[in-house]
Amino acid sequence: MNILPYILTFILGLNVLLALAIIFLERRDASATWAWLMVLLFLPIAGFLLYLVFGRRLSNKEIFTWDKKSRLGLLTAVQDQLAAIKEDRLAVHPKAIIPYEDLIYMHLKNNDALLSQNNEVEVYTDGQKKFHALIEDIEKAEDHIHLLYYILRDDNLGQRLAEVLMRKAREGVEVKLLYDDMGSRLLTRGYKRKLKEAGVQVESFFPSFIPKVNLKINYRNHRKLAIIDGEIGYIGGFNIGDEYLGFNKRFGYWRDTHLRVEGEAVNNMQTRFILDWNQASRRDIVYENRYYQAKPKGDVGMQIVSSGPDSEWEQIKHGYLKMILSAKEYVYIQTPYFIPDDSLLDALRVAVLSGVDVRIMIPNKPDHPFVYWATFSNIGDMLKAGATIYVYQKGFLHAKTLVVDGNIASVGTANIDVRSFRLNFEVNAFIYNPDVSQLLADRFHEDIVESTELTFKLYQSRSKWIRFKEAISRLLSPIL
Repeated sequence: MNILPYILTFILGLNVLLALAIIFLERRDASATWAWLMVLLFLPIAGFLLYLVFGRRLSNKEIFTWDKKSRLGLLTAVQDQLAAIKEDRLAVHPKAIIPYEDLIYMHLKNNDALLSQNNEVEVYTDGQKKFHALIEDIEKAEDHIHLLYYILRDDNLGQRLAEVLMRKAREGVEVKLLYDDMGSRLLTRGYKRKLKEAGVQVESFFPSFIPKVNLKINYRNHRKLAIIDGEIGYIGGFNIGDEYLGFNKRFGYWRDTHLRVEGEAVNNMQTRFILDWNQASRRDIVYENRYYQAKPKGDVGMQIVSSGPDSEWEQIKHGYLKMILSAKEYVYIQTPYFIPDDSLLDALRVAVLSGVDVRIMIPNKPDHPFVYWATFSNIGDMLKAGATIYVYQKGFLHAKTLVVDGNIASVGTANIDVRSFRLNFEVNAFIYNPDVSQLLADRFHEDIVESTELTFKLYQSRSKWIRFKEAISRLLSPIL
């Protein structure tokens, strides 16, 4: 008996049911819906398997579990700041920041992101300097060390970090290390075992039940945070691995942006870490004053804004939109991937057509080929509108930085792509300070020296093969 027709009929029926579920049961945007329908149509068997791994949404149960986590006393303070803005009594300084109170209000309303205005910020764009400072701060820790990274590697830098963490744990310092299970999938058991044996508490985010097979591959914790003694915090784009020091021949010099923060914003970074840790670990962190020791230092205003598939709103993307639409003089963007949705693309077009100097810097080499060609497809739209595009040539550009008018800026983990806006768990620092914003703008200008300008004429001269790769990648961009 030939059962092949029955198998094919079953697969076809399954594909039809899945297509109906995508259209009617899951509230996806139209572009993602069409992209998945195309995959199911042209890859009837493989498409179904791809959807199981890449396309499923987090269940309501999983999201509810996340939402139950304590806000650690934030709500009252958030309501106080919201009321202060409504009643025009929030003392925002300096005066150049006053026009951005609506951006501050939005982050308070949609993300419980408290505004702190007493921070000191140091900007790192070089991995050697960033990790030297981080390890030096860890060496000085007396109470606790909390680390969260998307990628953690068992290489020279990973070993160097492990040695310091194990030594501090043996000294009696509380050390907690949280990593993403997929981002750190090459991490060895031996590396984790020796950390645990030394007293370091190690947890992974959304771990695989089957080794190397993770059905939550789309929903990853892309955040990078370090909090030392509740007084010092790090946030930005650098992960833990030798490539971030520029030791990978494929990528060469690694250009990223990371912040070292002292001040009350560290309390908000700590809360983000605690929420993430409590989701991943059975050993919940209970609120204690010792975790919140940040003292006022400096005059930099800042909100720590998180987003992810657990959120109703795309908070970081909305922050980008507000920043771009507020621009009067310029918008500078550095991103390794430029795959904006229609709303962000329209906002940038409107800015350019309104006379705003929009400049976008992207890397000259791919770490993900489809994403790279989708980036160039979207860059073509911006060139046509009149934006200035730079291709960074010194090495690999991994920074996620946005600066507007030398007054406000954003630095964090969220790329300009659909994955960062809707699928990954991300965290950004929104900065309200002309000095720091101007410093980031100056770094952008320094990077221009290491870049080549991509003109519209040059873009139009690309080969048919490149155009084909861009077209395919653009079709798939909603699900990349």
